[in-house]
Amino acid sequence: MTTPRPALGVAMVLGSGALFAVNGTVSKLVLRAGLNAQQLTLLRALGAVAGLLLLSLVLRPGARRLRVTPRQIPLLVAYGLTGFFLVPMLYFVAISRLPVGLGLLFEYSAPLLVALWARFGQRHRVRPRLWAGLALSLAGLGCVAEVWGELKLDGLGMLAGLGAAVFLAVYYVLGARGVQGRDALSLCTWAFGASAVAGLLTRAVTAGTGSWEPLTGSAADVPVALLCGYVVVLGSIVPYLLVAGAMRHLPATSVGIVGMVEPVLAAAVAWVVIGDGETLNAAQLGGGALVLLGVALAETARVATPRQTAPDAVTLGTAPPTRPLKGADHVEGGVEAGAAGPVGTRSS
Repeated sequence: MTTPRPALGVAMVLGSGALFAVNGTVSKLVLRAGLNAQQLTLLRALGAVAGLLLLSLVLRPGARRLRVTPRQIPLLVAYGLTGFFLVPMLYFVAISRLPVGLGLLFEYSAPLLVALWARFGQRHRVRPRLWAGLALSLAGLGCVAEVWGELKLDGLGMLAGLGAAVFLAVYYVLGARGVQGRDALSLCTWAFGASAVAGLLTRAVTAGTGSWEPLTGSAADVPVALLCGYVVVLGSIVPYLLVAGAMRHLPATSVGIVGMVEPVLAAAVAWVVIGDGETLNAAQLGGGALVLLGVALAETARVATPRQTAPDAVTLGTAPPTRPLKGADHVEGGVEAGAAGPVGTRSS
């Protein structure tokens, strides 16, 4: 049994957020090199499921962790299609047409959609300070993206970002309704497997669109194939497992809210690496501060609950990758308004 260590949990969330933040810029470089969103989503899913399958077989209890019943398959497939296929693909479309910070702003409205569903769809009470924290965070993200400025927003990019938010919210709700019983490694393996199959089917239908030749080229003086390797390993597998570990030390709400620093980091990385169209000004830096303030406010709004000791981490988990996987805490069988959902399911 492992004694929860909140400081370690926060460090793991921040580490995963940093990797995801860098992944946003890396993904944009790959897209600029010539691969399209569907191709990158497929490569990501195939690489991730291969790596996770290997880990699943090597680490105890081995292949047994991948066992499923026929009743579990539909939910696992839906879970993988929404959070691991549609969300990243739409996010890639968004950031190929919008600044990285703005693409993440749209996607990060998902926890608010979940809270609205809990409040108005399930008639649950909401905690005012948590709403305030989410509002501050979203306002800060708006400053980072300068939504009031003279940006000529691409219509398809906006729709893709909003679509990513909607499917991310659906992913949270699906997670809250039945996938939390599986360990993190098994759940991610099945989810990426569903994403890979969907990507292959999509590729078969759209055969002839999008060449693989860009994989032999370079972007920002780095081989595109190496950048794709980052997307798979350090942009997907490692941060997902970091969040899985963090869930042993922090409650879901804390992980989700602390993870909202990711867009700030992503905007900063894009500014440094890409430069053109990604530069941060005083208003955007102030927005970053608002996000951090919102994180702190929402974190202190959490209702304390008796903490249970966590299972030994050597098996990579009896906790879902993000208890984000639950998307939100359970309240009388529903979704608790204010649980922020997973960190890192996202495509960033």
